[in-house]
Amino acid sequence: MNNIILIIACLLIGYLMGSINPAIILSRVKGKDIREMGSGNAGATNTLRNYGKAAALIVTVCDVFKCVIAVLVAGFAVNMFIPEFVLFGKIFASAGCILGHNFPLYFGFKGGKGIVVSATAIFMLDWRIGLIALLSFIVIFSLSRFVSLGSIMSACIAVVASLFISETKVFWFVTFAAVLTVIRHRTNIVRLIKGTETKTTFSKK
Repeated sequence: MNNIILIIACLLIGYLMGSINPAIILSRVKGKDIREMGSGNAGATNTLRNYGKAAALIVTVCDVFKCVIAVLVAGFAVNMFIPEFVLFGKIFASAGCILGHNFPLYFGFKGGKGIVVSATAIFMLDWRIGLIALLSFIVIFSLSRFVSLGSIMSACIAVVASLFISETKVFWFVTFAAVLTVIRHRTNIVRLIKGTETKTTFSKK
């Protein structure tokens, strides 16, 4: 019973932290809602397109830190009671953070796609898989200029890599993150197939 309570607590910690969406907050400070602009996604890419590089950097850093904090707090809490469950605690906090970002409690359950949060969580659980995913994204994005394609492909590559490198528990988490990534990018996939997906550049608007 104590194990279940701790796992639920870790999931809740992650979800509440993940529900803090910096893209939405920043846009509301400016008198708008990022979900009603551009692609409608509450994430760094849409922020870049609508507010520029500085705003996108702020959103990215905040998304990274909220995941780091959630995972560290969950890991510390579990370590105090059941040290052998620390990895489980971190995994459930990571999953909660991703779900919170995608379906934020504070913003009507309509958030972003969780790519930065997912990547951060994977780095926290196994830096090797995180590095493979990051390098894959950089290469694919550099060649295509499609953030969506880079996100989808790097998530799938991370699953394959984790199958051979990581612990089974981490593999299942990476698979969960990848499946959610594909589902959340289903409209992007349709646009990629049709050739209507928007490319992303870092030049000034």
